[in-house]
Amino acid sequence: MQFASEILSNAEISPAYWRVRLTAPREFIGARPGQFVMVRVAPGIDPLLRRPLAIFDVGPAAGDAPAWFEMLYKVVGKGTAMLSALRESDGVDILGPLGTGFDLGDDDREKLLVGGGVGLAPLHLLATALARRKSPVRLFAGGRTRGDLLCIDEFEALGVECHCATEDGSFGARGLVTTALVRHLDAFDGKAALYACGPDGMLRALARIAAGRALPCQVSLEGRMACGVGACLGCVTAGREHSAQTPDYRRLCVEGPVFESSELKWGD
Repeated sequence: MQFASEILSNAEISPAYWRVRLTAPREFIGARPGQFVMVRVAPGIDPLLRRPLAIFDVGPAAGDAPAWFEMLYKVVGKGTAMLSALRESDGVDILGPLGTGFDLGDDDREKLLVGGGVGLAPLHLLATALARRKSPVRLFAGGRTRGDLLCIDEFEALGVECHCATEDGSFGARGLVTTALVRHLDAFDGKAALYACGPDGMLRALARIAAGRALPCQVSLEGRMACGVGACLGCVTAGREHSAQTPDYRRLCVEGPVFESSELKWGD
């Protein structure tokens, strides 16, 4: 859908990180965990391209209040800076929900969610869906500092057991979040499935961990997008069979942003 949306709230929740709530059509609340929207932050042509942002949460209409959705974003450039300057009742143009979301699965595996910073955004909607199904869920949240661990209390309110790690030791365990995950897997004797969103280095490490332990692992990739609907081919990533002789590209905005980690070519 393409629709005009009105900002209901837009606030900084951690240094450089913002949370925005916007109005949405009633049908939008059917968005799947892992899907995203393309946001036009200004009516003109500057900036020219929409910004892709993951859906953090959705809510139905209630009384006179409209249906709504939320996103987390980090101010890193002109577009997100312009978005952070918008206030209640300001309007933006939305295209979405877009992309392929997470597969929740239908087995009794423990669901291990791994992310940090804005990578936590799609994992919250996923955790909400899994909690409704009474699935066992743990979150492994990591970042450079405490400021990169967003909305942990909201995951805990869903009944999710949270394990936090920061590289500077300012909150939770000191070190990488993947170290905390491996420690849990070493002590765990049941079946598990991994779900992740975050920086490429973290996803690359998770793909190795999953492959070494024969665990299913779904990853949501972050990338620059121009159109969001698969037409421009500007957001491709290499598939498992990719080579110079036999190109194998996957579009983040259509085939993704969620992929099975084993379907991608991770290189070294």
